[in-house]
Amino acid sequence: MSESLGFDQTSRRAWWLIGVGWLSLAGPSLWDFLFGQWSGYSQGHEVLLLGVVAWLFVRQGTQIESLPDRAWGWLSLCSLLLGLFAYAFGRTQEFIRIEMVSLWWISMSLLWACKGLAAVRQTWFVWLFALFMIPIPFGVVLMLTAPLKEAVSALATLILGAVGYPVGRTGVIITVGQYQLLVAEACAGLHSMFILEAMGLLYSYLVNHQSWLRNGLLAACAIPVSFIANVVRVMVLVAVTYHFGDGVGQGFVHNFAGLVLFAVALALMAGVDAMLGVLLPTRHRV
Repeated sequence: MSESLGFDQTSRRAWWLIGVGWLSLAGPSLWDFLFGQWSGYSQGHEVLLLGVVAWLFVRQGTQIESLPDRAWGWLSLCSLLLGLFAYAFGRTQEFIRIEMVSLWWISMSLLWACKGLAAVRQTWFVWLFALFMIPIPFGVVLMLTAPLKEAVSALATLILGAVGYPVGRTGVIITVGQYQLLVAEACAGLHSMFILEAMGLLYSYLVNHQSWLRNGLLAACAIPVSFIANVVRVMVLVAVTYHFGDGVGQGFVHNFAGLVLFAVALALMAGVDAMLGVLLPTRHRV
C-alpha cells in the first residue's frame, strides 16, 4: 500500500487554490518570456501554441474530471518539489529554459498528484505539444540554422525569378529591385521549422486515423511541409517588399506572414492527408 498525505479527495476549493498557485508561478514567467525581458527568445508563435494547449486540456476536460481524485502520494509530491526547486533556481538565476521546463514539470506533477498517472497518460500529447513552447538552446540554433536558411533562400529566389521578379541572392541575402532582405532565423530557421513540426503533429493527432501507418507518414511529412511553408513565407515577404516597400514588408506584413505560414502548413498537411487516403491500401486508409 502506497503512502499518501492523508487526504483522499481534492475539493473544489483545493482546485482553486492549486490554480491560483500555478498562475502565481506561470503568470510572471510567461509574461517575461512573451513580452518582457526574455521576449528576444520568443518567436511570436508561443501565444498560439499556449492557446492550443489550453484548448486541448478543455477538450479532454470531461475525461480528466471523470477520473477519481487521488491521494497525494509521496512520489508525486517529490516530483512537484523537484519542479518547484528547479523553478526557483531558474527564476532567481535567470535561466529562462530551466524556468520554462520546470513550469512544464510542475504542471504535469500537479495533474499526477491530483488525478494519478492515468490522467498523465491520457493527456500525453498535450505534454508533448507543450514542449514546443520552450526555446531551443542558442548553440543548437546556430549549428542547424545556416543550412536551413540557405536552402529556403535558394528555393524562394529560384521560384520568384522563374515568375519574373528581378531577384538575386548572395548566401541568405535576397536582393529584389532596390531592396535587400536578410533571411533570418525567424523567417526560415530552426525555430519556425520546430513550431511547424508541432502544428503537423497536432493535425495528425486531431484527425486520429485508425491506421498507424497513415498517422506515422503524416507526422513524418510535417518536416518537408514546414520547409515548403517557410519558402512560401519568404516569397510573400519578398513580393510585398518589392511592390510596397521595405517599411511594409518588415512591419505588420512581416508578422502577418507568420499566420500565413501556419495556414499554408495546415493546408499542405490536409492535402498530404488526402493524397495518402488515395495512395495507401484500403486497410490503411481509415
